[in-house]
Amino acid sequence: MKVFTKRPDNELALLVKKGNKEAFTELYNRYWTVLFLHARKMLKDDEEAKDVVQELFVHLWNRADTLDLNSSIAAYLYKAVRNKIYNLIAHKRVVNDYQQSLISFLEEGELITEELVREKELALIIEQEIQLLPPKMREVFELSRRQHLSYKEIGAKMGISDHTVKRQVSNALSILRTKLGVSTGLIFLLLCK
Repeated sequence: MKVFTKRPDNELALLVKKGNKEAFTELYNRYWTVLFLHARKMLKDDEEAKDVVQELFVHLWNRADTLDLNSSIAAYLYKAVRNKIYNLIAHKRVVNDYQQSLISFLEEGELITEELVREKELALIIEQEIQLLPPKMREVFELSRRQHLSYKEIGAKMGISDHTVKRQVSNALSILRTKLGVSTGLIFLLLCK
């Protein structure tokens, strides 16, 4: 077995490029700890730092034949670790943003769903209360609020005065407000849907 511990980095890098496992092992032994400490300092997490350094060496071995060093192997390894950390941080940011977006969407969706359910329940209650109005009052109210006829048109259709139509609509709204405890605007809004 060849002794690689005394060989310089650039010579080891050339041997690694040719697929020499012992040279790779020597580079791994020389740089793993310092790269791990560097990664841990940036990430503040031992496991993530180990993963980053391990991935770097796996990548280095898998692509050793394409290794093209313009600087020292040490500079290459530090730069590669730094880039992997930046990629990891960017990936975490994307994942976090996506999770926050998903949480917001789900919360908003739940609120919208709850609001729609309450709205439908209230509309059903309003409809039931309208059905309990006296028949003539209910007919006047429905012609006014559902068919959007004017008081004059309702009066002509039913053979009653405009004033009577206005009083019937006003009385119907008063009864609904009292029974339901909601505003006239909300009643109109729900009736128009």
